[in-house]
Amino acid sequence: MIRAFQIAFISCLVLCLKGCKTTEQTDPTLEQVKIGDIAPSHRDRQPIGELPNTMYFDVHIFEIPAENAGKIIDLWGLLNTKPLQFNSFEAFRANSFVVRFGRVRMWDRIHDLLLAAGGQKIVTVSLMLSDGQANDLIVTVLNTKQSVSYVAANGSQEAATVGPGTMVLRIKAEKVPELKGVCKLIAYPVFTVPLTGSVPQISARAKLREFPFSSAAFGLRMAPGDFVVLGPEKYISSQTTLASLFFSKPEGSLFPSTTQRIAPQLKPAIRVFLLACSRIT
Repeated sequence: MIRAFQIAFISCLVLCLKGCKTTEQTDPTLEQVKIGDIAPSHRDRQPIGELPNTMYFDVHIFEIPAENAGKIIDLWGLLNTKPLQFNSFEAFRANSFVVRFGRVRMWDRIHDLLLAAGGQKIVTVSLMLSDGQANDLIVTVLNTKQSVSYVAANGSQEAATVGPGTMVLRIKAEKVPELKGVCKLIAYPVFTVPLTGSVPQISARAKLREFPFSSAAFGLRMAPGDFVVLGPEKYISSQTTLASLFFSKPEGSLFPSTTQRIAPQLKPAIRVFLLACSRIT
């Protein structure tokens, strides 16, 4: 039954976004929308010799000592939620997910706040998405089967059995035909099983094992220079909730000391994602 509800939830954000005329939207606490299907689409194949519309994104992944998680509250206050749309804003927040929107003029200040909280950039991943294409950003690897608790879009507390496999952030982008240089982006967490071959039957079985956490989905329109920051409301060490699997790293990372006399220390950490739109062709 839960699976059926999730499929129903992931149905129409793309259509909802088409109805918007500008980048700014109403506050998501006032307007709840449904998240559209972000499975890879091949319905609009480009004629031979014609270059497809392409959107370019950079995802900067930071780690911050868990003891400093409260120091990024100022970061959330500097950014806003107005352009963002959600499957269920209440469920998104209940899952301890936080996302905010910013423009290029805020980039340096946000970057400095992350560094001031003891953060360090781990990696930058560049994504090139054709119109309607989805791509998975690997967040963490699950080596064993386990139960994950989360809040569904209807507000109920649910549990999903996942693993082994990977937790990813699935990202899809589409151009907005009526607005030049603007795209629609939709993203949400998914448990998935990496494909090891091209045999259709194996691919189909792997897809059946996928579990989309649609209640933690968000979408918005973006132009080059726009970015979103995605992170946790708090640090959770248990690794039994959606937020803890996605954002927490209880095994820790090495963080340099504030003084050169002390060697880098291994500390539990949280992950923060900065997803920036760099170019649209």
